[in-house]
Amino acid sequence: MANGKQKKSKKKLFIFGGLGILVVALVLIAFLGGSKENIIAVQTEKVAKRDITQTVTATGTINPEFKVIITPEVTGEIMKLPVEEGDKVSKGELLIQIQAKTYRAQKERADAVLQSSKATLSMRKAELDKVKSDYNRIKELHAKGLSSNAELEASKSTYLSQKALYEAQESNVLQSKASVKEAADKLSKTSIYAPMDGTISQLNVELGERVLGSGFSQGTNIMTVSDLNNMEATVEVDENDVVLISVGDTARIQIDAFGDKVFRGIVTKIGNTAQTAGLGTQDQVVNFEVRIKLLDLDKNLRPGMSCTAKIETETINNVLSVPLQSVTARNESELMNGKKSKKNNNKPLIVKKDTKSKTKLQEIVFVVKNGKADIARVKTGISDDNYIQIKSGLKENQEVVTGSYRAISRELKKGSPVRVEKKRNKGMRGNN
Repeated sequence: MANGKQKKSKKKLFIFGGLGILVVALVLIAFLGGSKENIIAVQTEKVAKRDITQTVTATGTINPEFKVIITPEVTGEIMKLPVEEGDKVSKGELLIQIQAKTYRAQKERADAVLQSSKATLSMRKAELDKVKSDYNRIKELHAKGLSSNAELEASKSTYLSQKALYEAQESNVLQSKASVKEAADKLSKTSIYAPMDGTISQLNVELGERVLGSGFSQGTNIMTVSDLNNMEATVEVDENDVVLISVGDTARIQIDAFGDKVFRGIVTKIGNTAQTAGLGTQDQVVNFEVRIKLLDLDKNLRPGMSCTAKIETETINNVLSVPLQSVTARNESELMNGKKSKKNNNKPLIVKKDTKSKTKLQEIVFVVKNGKADIARVKTGISDDNYIQIKSGLKENQEVVTGSYRAISRELKKGSPVRVEKKRNKGMRGNN
């Protein structure tokens, strides 16, 4: 019995001793683990001098630089239509012939009225000459005392009356000539000729169709003649970006139908009138039309093709720069306290300054010094798709944090221990 009790006591001793050792081990692990610093993994790149080209991106369509929409000035049936869509035409070539019977009859009637007016004018001239001769004779006799005052006054009145009739008929002749000219002009407009060398890019009518003239309305849109040897991109630019663009700026244009092929262009016109969509709603957008002349052409270019243009608004050479993602923003209270506030804990990176915000934000870049993160307050300039200019706050070859996004936007603060996972040293001058 005594041996059994001893065995049970030893067994309990071993169990409690093991539990004690386990508790001590757990306490040590917790203590040591809690005192270990949280090291943040980052990627870095060195500050380097590069050429930065600022661009504005906009979408639109390809259109002829020169085109003429043909509308008739007279109404009638199409009698001749010698062209088809896609045909090339030369200036002065017949495009369409409208039924001219009515307008030819109007011209003939105006000619007849003119001839009658001229004949009447000749008759009035003969009558005026006779009355004038009689009046001159009566004046001579009256001067010699051979005619009375009454005879002189009557002769003078007849002369003046006949002269007025003659002048009125002269006006009638002028009116008849104007009517003839107007009728001839209408008759000539029954034939429409090409206003320039080009291509029939759009044809909206068929032979035998009746078209309306533009005398009292817009008129029928018959066809469009376009110069496909001079093409341009018409794009819509946001109101915040249009102020950056100037006439003469270079542009790179990608047309959807041509894949990755890039066409060179130059800005030729910037619209002065805003084009507003969604007026009065939360989705209101204000754009301005910008035209870019294509310097590169392709025979397969067609009006209406969709395109995306990158307009190069400014280029600066050999300036300090860092990757775009390296620049973030903190408000002054965060920088003073050395930590992020809970309010902005989940907000993304902010590179551009928000002038409407009441909270003053400071642009910063995290730099790596002796295995720890430090904050550099910076002043930025223009940017391209990858890099942003640093005007002040950094020196060449300083190592700045470029990732991860989470580390830059949320985790890093002044003095945070970091581990550089992968260095990307692309600091060759002139590289973008």
